[in-house]
Amino acid sequence: MKDTYQSITKASPEVLFKDRNSKFFGYAFPIKTEEEANEYIEELKSKHHKARHWCYAWQLGKEEENYRYRANDDGEPSNSAGMPIYGQIQSFDVTNILVVVVRYFGGVKLGVGGLINAYKTAAQMALEESDIIKRTIDEVFVVKFDYPEMNKVMQVIKQNNLNVIDQKLEIDCKIYISVRKNDAEQIYSKFDNTYKVEITKLKD
Repeated sequence: MKDTYQSITKASPEVLFKDRNSKFFGYAFPIKTEEEANEYIEELKSKHHKARHWCYAWQLGKEEENYRYRANDDGEPSNSAGMPIYGQIQSFDVTNILVVVVRYFGGVKLGVGGLINAYKTAAQMALEESDIIKRTIDEVFVVKFDYPEMNKVMQVIKQNNLNVIDQKLEIDCKIYISVRKNDAEQIYSKFDNTYKVEITKLKD
């Protein structure tokens, strides 16, 4: 089962593609919500207030079955801008990302084929300039136990090199661990089979 996904760590540098006097500025941004995407788009509308079109596509989600996406032509002919941009997001296999292409009209109509090529190329250039990294899909568990069981719990954590993200060590203890999805079932059963230790998966 695939338990990794690819995204970008920071906004890409601005790229520029030109075709018959029209200018296409491309940008890629890491996002976690649709609201974040909208904020970046508004920033670009402010920066390029004399442009004609601000076309974009975004995708959110870490696993294919949970992907959400949107593609917007922003006044260009249907499917000539947003979908070619989204096609590049798919081609580069990245998610939690927004790609925007800003167009300044140069006085010469490019036709639908020309537009598809221009938006696709500007999106591709922005993604080529982006810092794409692979991340693991993790599940978070809370392990609950009384203080005397501490050594048993810490032994399992140490033996399996688990990532502790938070802990509350008092009379009744809680340790929050992050586990790679493909290892989650095995780690769950190790704690579940430990006497006087309770483990619960946290919802996303």
